[in-house]
Order: sequence, then C-alpha cells, then structure tokens
Amino acid sequence: MNCSNCGHFNDGGKFCVKCGHKLQEEAAVSQAAVASEYQPQPAYAPQQPNQRVRQAKKVSKSFFSYFAEGIKNPTATAQAAGESQFVNALITVILYALSIPIMLYVGWKLLLIQFVRSMFKLPIISEELAPSDMEDFNTGADLIKATDINSIIHFNFTDFVFKQGIFIFIGLAVIIGATYVAAKCGKVDVSFKEFFSRFGTFLIIPTALLLIGLVLAFLHVEYFSYFMNFGLLSIFLVVPFTIASFKQNGTNGLDRIYSTLIVYVVITIVLTFIANGLGEEAKTIITRMGNSSELNDLF
Repeated sequence: MNCSNCGHFNDGGKFCVKCGHKLQEEAAVSQAAVASEYQPQPAYAPQQPNQRVRQAKKVSKSFFSYFAEGIKNPTATAQAAGESQFVNALITVILYALSIPIMLYVGWKLLLIQFVRSMFKLPIISEELAPSDMEDFNTGADLIKATDINSIIHFNFTDFVFKQGIFIFIGLAVIIGATYVAAKCGKVDVSFKEFFSRFGTFLIIPTALLLIGLVLAFLHVEYFSYFMNFGLLSIFLVVPFTIASFKQNGTNGLDRIYSTLIVYVVITIVLTFIANGLGEEAKTIITRMGNSSELNDLF
C-alpha cells in the first residue's frame, strides 16, 4: 500500500515505515473506492412518478370524495361548494353530457324494441294483430339483442358519442349561463365560478342516475331508459335548488319564481334542440338499417 503522505510503498502495518503516517484510514478509503467501483448497477434507474399522473390521481381522488359526499348530503355539499370545487363541478357536467350519448349508443336497440312493443299495445293496432304476430316480434327482438348490428350498419362510436356529447355540453353551458343571469337579476352577489360549482354539485344526483342507467344499458336491462329520463328531467329541479341556495341581497331584484320560469323556457328550448339532434341520428340509423343488405339477409 502506498502512503498518501510520502508515497512510500508499505507491505502492511498501521503506519508508514518511512514517515510514520497512519495507513489504516488509507486502507478504508481504498476499500470503499474499490467497492463502489465494482458495485453492480441496476439495469435501469427507478423512474419518479410522472407529475401529470400524480396530478390526475389527486384530482380523481378529490372528485370521488366530492361525488360521494354530494350523493350523501347534496344540499350541505352544494352550499359548501366554493370556487375550489369548480374542477369537480366541471367533471360532473362533462360526465352528465357524455353519459347520455353513450347510453343511447349502447342501448338504442332496446329503445327501438320498447318503442315497437308500445306501438303494439295501442288499441288501434293490437286489435288487428294475432297472438302469433306478437310471438314473432318477441323472437325477432331476441335476435336483435343478440346481434351486433352496430358493426353491420357501421354505426361509429366516436362520431356519435363525441358529437352529441359536445352538443349536450353546449346546451348545459347555455342553461347554466341563463341560470346565472337569472340569479344576478335577482340581486344574488356571486361569482360565476362559485355559481357553476354549486350548480354542478346539485347536478351530482342526476348524473348518478344517468350512470346507473348506463350500467344497466351495458347489461342490456331495458329499465335503463327510466334512469335516463329521470336524469334528464332532474335538470328542472337543479335550477330552482341552485337559485334558492343563494341569499338574495335586497328586495328589488327579479323574483325567484319568475327567474326560475325564465330558465325553464331556456331549458325547454335547449332540450328541443337536443331532441332534434338525436332524432336526426335516429333517422340515420333507420336509413342505414333499411339500406343494409347484411341486415336484410339476417332476417
């Protein structure tokens, strides 16, 4: 071992035979250097969690907690919702807007069967039908349920869901904007972000109804349409609940009854546009079914 002080080579011992410098410390340093040099390195360095992934986990955890609390205590959760809940309210509105077209895409065959079955029950039609006609229809309905008609008529998921989802989201934005204007006319002093947060919180239960309907549609349970209807009509309750949850400053503003009725008119117009858009999609589906040679061969 070479002495670090004078450079003299020593066969062993604790001290240099030439200058007396302590060699034990030198040995420890040398051994540590050799150990670090030959220490096996990991095949890959452990990667730190991506910042966006961590943020997404944080947002999702916050949203699920917020959503569950909104179902358990809707009024208290809505009244406590401030601008900090804006992102969670926005996610709720997006879920509401997307769940409707996804539900219709998954369950439109069941809706078609329900419609035809209800037509058969009309007195003017049922009186002219033989019992065998209804049996034939039930057989055909079971065949439709078991067939992937979407692939036959090339019913595009992305085109239908996102187009109608954006359309419904714009309609919701119009309704929220009209409700906010009505609240401001009623002398309610509140920022738009806080108002949006409270509206979105009251929208949790209608969104939960739509999500339940979506699960039933995936399971091919015909009752999903009831949850869809309840979820759509619940928007008429969200408006007065949101307006009434704010304290009115003064008595000179627009009365809450009139402001609610004005927003109801806006909701009716918006729902009419949405129904027309969905009606056009239904016409497209029926036209494709009529022009599909594969579907005609199936029956």
